[in-house]
Amino acid sequence: MATSAAFFDLDKTILATSASLALTRPLLRAGLMRTRDVMRAAQSQLAYHLLDATHERSERIKDDLTQMVSGWSVAEFDAVVAAALTESIQPVVYREALDAISTHHAAGHDVVIVSASAEAIVRPIMRLLDADGMIATQLEIEDGRYTGGIAHYNYGPAKPLAMEAMADRRGWDLERCWAYSDSITDEPLLRSVGHPVAVNPDRALLRIARDEGWSVRRWEQQVVLNRTGEISLAAAGGVAAAALAVALLLRRRRRQRPRS
Repeated sequence: MATSAAFFDLDKTILATSASLALTRPLLRAGLMRTRDVMRAAQSQLAYHLLDATHERSERIKDDLTQMVSGWSVAEFDAVVAAALTESIQPVVYREALDAISTHHAAGHDVVIVSASAEAIVRPIMRLLDADGMIATQLEIEDGRYTGGIAHYNYGPAKPLAMEAMADRRGWDLERCWAYSDSITDEPLLRSVGHPVAVNPDRALLRIARDEGWSVRRWEQQVVLNRTGEISLAAAGGVAAAALAVALLLRRRRRQRPRS
């Protein structure tokens, strides 16, 4: 049994983008999302992706999520996410994240993904990456459908509380554990372990990391994982190009909006 663990944030830490943003195309094709849902989600996610994360931006993403998933079939959503892993998730995984996960496994550490994304999104990614556990947002379900309610929002201070509970169950000493994140909103997560690592940190987190003497890493290379576990390089510009296109469209719409 492992006596320590490495906790990895998902969006912009393991992945070069947010998992929710990466899944918009397959969800739109499946009819679960509408064009206006995509535009609203893209605007919120791009602000989070291109700018520093803030509590207000994260709350907007949460509100968009609850409104959007209300009434969705759990089984259908699970099927769409599972089918979309190769197309939408694999190309945005950082190779350096895979290397870090492999290093921790080789050292006998468990690897846990800690994310504000929904469990239905995080669970298949956890399996894809051969992680040992996850802590994610729990959406309320009734009669096989999402109600639009949230049982547990795994964000900010909620992350280290859930980590402490898992550590107690599994016998980990958090002082001997690692945590990886990009965002100032995960400062509580990083402070809860003995080995905090800031990955591609936003400006606020970078300042704290430098002041505290935390490790700072730059992860840049995206990869594709195939079914045999081999790694090949992916076109890194795809996500950035899509993000830029949506950002330009939103800016154009704002300029064209009539003034009152």
